[in-house]
Amino acid sequence: MSDTKERILITALHLFASDGYEAVSVSAIAGQLGITKGALYRHYKSKRDIFDRIVEKMYQLDAARSRQYQVPEDTYAAAPAAYRAVSIQSIRAFTLAQFSFWTQDAFASDFRRMLALEQYRNAEMAALYSQCIVSGPAAYMKDVFREMILDGTLREADPELLAGAYYAPVFWLIQVADHCADHRKLQERLSRHIEAFFAEYARIDCHTETEPSVSEKE
Repeated sequence: MSDTKERILITALHLFASDGYEAVSVSAIAGQLGITKGALYRHYKSKRDIFDRIVEKMYQLDAARSRQYQVPEDTYAAAPAAYRAVSIQSIRAFTLAQFSFWTQDAFASDFRRMLALEQYRNAEMAALYSQCIVSGPAAYMKDVFREMILDGTLREADPELLAGAYYAPVFWLIQVADHCADHRKLQERLSRHIEAFFAEYARIDCHTETEPSVSEKE
């Protein structure tokens, strides 16, 4: 992607996050960039085209992060084998990375704020917000935890309830981050939550991920 195309995406998204998608015109985006509408249209066909490319970039970033932390990047239905190879360490690292991404990365933070702002007046934005921030991550963790229960990594429990117990504090801390200057403190709180969760539900040591001793099995 050229520098100009990238600048248009970033500038448009920032305006969408500040003023709302519907309120921002192509003229406003071009004016913020100091270019003409004609120059902008040489890179994107319309405001909708800009929005579609923003969403596409978000999914690309999410897939790259999933690969980096060795967690599934697709749905369980599309790639069930990937869900059977997830470790507690990978989930821990990925969760912390996701929190940092949604709260500290400028592009991701603006994307989240745009969706939060528009969710009550735009059904498509509401669905995206749910998929990216609310029900989507919870459903993802439900599938991950179900496979962890089946392979003995986690103790027997309802995977949907486990997913809610795990993800609800993550979601809450993401919202809190918008009003807290000390993100390091929030990151530490999240780390404590993750450690406490796996200390409660893991059937193996969540730090070493080795098999329990004979006495522990008995």
